Amino acid sequence: MTTTAEPAPAAPETGSGVWLHGVVAEVAPTTLAGIPGIAGTPVRAVTGAGLVAVVGDAPLAEYGEEALRRNLEDLGWLERAARAHHAVVDALARAGAVVPARLATVHRDDDRVARVLAERHDELSGTLARLTGREEWGVKGYVVPGATPRTEEPGGGGGAGAAYLRRRRAQLTAREEGQRIAADAATAVHAALAGHAVAARRHAPQDRRLSGAATAMVLNGAYLVDRAGLDGFRALAGALADRHPELRLELTGPWPAYSFVTEPAAESAWP
Repeated sequence: MTTTAEPAPAAPETGSGVWLHGVVAEVAPTTLAGIPGIAGTPVRAVTGAGLVAVVGDAPLAEYGEEALRRNLEDLGWLERAARAHHAVVDALARAGAVVPARLATVHRDDDRVARVLAERHDELSGTLARLTGREEWGVKGYVVPGATPRTEEPGGGGGAGAAYLRRRRAQLTAREEGQRIAADAATAVHAALAGHAVAARRHAPQDRRLSGAATAMVLNGAYLVDRAGLDGFRALAGALADRHPELRLELTGPWPAYSFVTEPAAESAWP
């Protein structure tokens, strides 16, 4: 009988990499003061080609290439990392335009970050110019049960069992009709909001387990809005909510413009 030795686990990586949070045209030291990075250490600025990358040290034992492969499969770890990453991006967005980096973009060192800024200068500068003075707002739409006309099944004989089946068919028909009407309303709402935005995206509706809503989501829209036109956009969202009682509309924001960048600052870990 022969045995095969199990390969020894790889030793944890040592040292630190550089986690990229986002790219801005400029940043005041006061904006970065007190903001913890991905590993809880202060964030800092790396400059290159007239742009600024906001980064944080990322210990390789947790954020190195192999460690990231494991950790990105851990939903708890992923949620914590996403929250920490967003907190930095959100602070930058409140101070001005920012190109958010994709989650888990880690570079070897500051020199590599500066090279990325130089290599992608035109693309990043163009994106920052497009986002300046604008904010991302979200509008979610949920089906409102009972807000659409009920479909009654014709009466008939057949006893209690047949009557139950008729009622059940009527309920299903009404539910399907309600879903259809709500979906049509969501399309109309999105078109109206898009007409008052610089750009718009319609994302896939979130599952109820993720949204936490009691009813189905039929609209998950993102809208890039000029700050000067924000009051009008909000007023339109309110008017659309009144016009479409079959939908419960939820306005959220402002958000960093995640939906309106092509992720030029994002690439696989360890480029």
